[in-house]
Amino acid sequence: MSERHPPPRVDVFADAALANIRSRQRERNLRTIDGPASSSQQVNRHAALQFCGSNYLDLAHHPEVVAAAARGAQDWGCASGGSRLINGNLRCHEQLEAELADYLGTEAALVFGPGYMANVGIIPALVDTEDLIVSDALSHASLIDGCQLSRASVQVFPHNDVAALQSLLQRERGRYRRALLAVDGLYSMDGDIAPLGEFVDIAERYDVMLLVDDTHATGTVGDDGRGSAVHRGVAPQRVDIQLGSLAKALGSYGSFVAGSRTMCELLINTCRSFIFSCALPPPQVEAARAALKIMRREPWRRDQLQHNGDHLRQALHAHGIGTGQSSTHILPVIVGGNEATMQLCESLLQQGYFTQGIRYPSVPDGTARLRLTVMSSHTEQDLDSLAGAIAETMQKE
Repeated sequence: MSERHPPPRVDVFADAALANIRSRQRERNLRTIDGPASSSQQVNRHAALQFCGSNYLDLAHHPEVVAAAARGAQDWGCASGGSRLINGNLRCHEQLEAELADYLGTEAALVFGPGYMANVGIIPALVDTEDLIVSDALSHASLIDGCQLSRASVQVFPHNDVAALQSLLQRERGRYRRALLAVDGLYSMDGDIAPLGEFVDIAERYDVMLLVDDTHATGTVGDDGRGSAVHRGVAPQRVDIQLGSLAKALGSYGSFVAGSRTMCELLINTCRSFIFSCALPPPQVEAARAALKIMRREPWRRDQLQHNGDHLRQALHAHGIGTGQSSTHILPVIVGGNEATMQLCESLLQQGYFTQGIRYPSVPDGTARLRLTVMSSHTEQDLDSLAGAIAETMQKE
């Protein structure tokens, strides 16, 4: 008879924690996707229209992007071979950074791994225990975690509340050495754009550095797709630190920070998530470079994306379904309860619509929702059929 062993200690804890998560309808599960990121995919082996991804301009499987990635692998290999400061600083990284800076109108840019790693490294490189961070109540998790890692004092103001921000800084700014205002440009769960014109004015008035996480706005809003600050009429030079994404509209992987050359040099020397991480693989770098060229020469993709966002918003409103403050390609349909949200999500998937139910802690408790995203390649028929399916399913449930 084989000897029985007690379960691993971690399993005892994990079973209890998972039971608690399940009791609150907050369990997360992975779905298996087949095929490239596109407006239609195979989800758990069933065909579905996809309304929850971030390949906004449908560039992830564009032939030129795929060919560039293949050339990158042939010319440079499938890995950079090390961190940028050891042996991984390839010429293609520097070429991409120069092209991004030219695109955004900044002095310099610096390429990172995923945006989460950028934020958790950049913020602690700028502020520490003697400093103040002021952050929006709906800031992305990566901003929140970066703030916590910095060990700075963190003050939170209500979402997009300009008056509350000014009052907070008027009261608190003088107590600290440096201060950082860290906000999203385009909010990934609500689809609204921060009032960056007012935020920039306040930051300059109170001597506060401004970090804008613009990952969902890169390539999608503003003149030439240059982001939320440009959309609000703010010159790029007035934003101290702009974080952008290579993994969404640009259809590749990774992120970047753009701003002054001095700021980028500081991050090279002090940002731990840059210093101690392998550099982006060359195929992803070359894919991003190709996607940037396509995006700039084909503005119709961004125009179509904006049109599709407006069309779906109008279609949902016609059925009496609100979309909050959304004005972009990201549209929330607030359901409220976790169980009802996931039932709606699963029912839509069975009907051939791949949406995602988003629950706490990704959004405030009690505001569980379908987070809908459109792509430039969706048709009006796709959007109308989704709106109709959501309305009909919500009425039944």
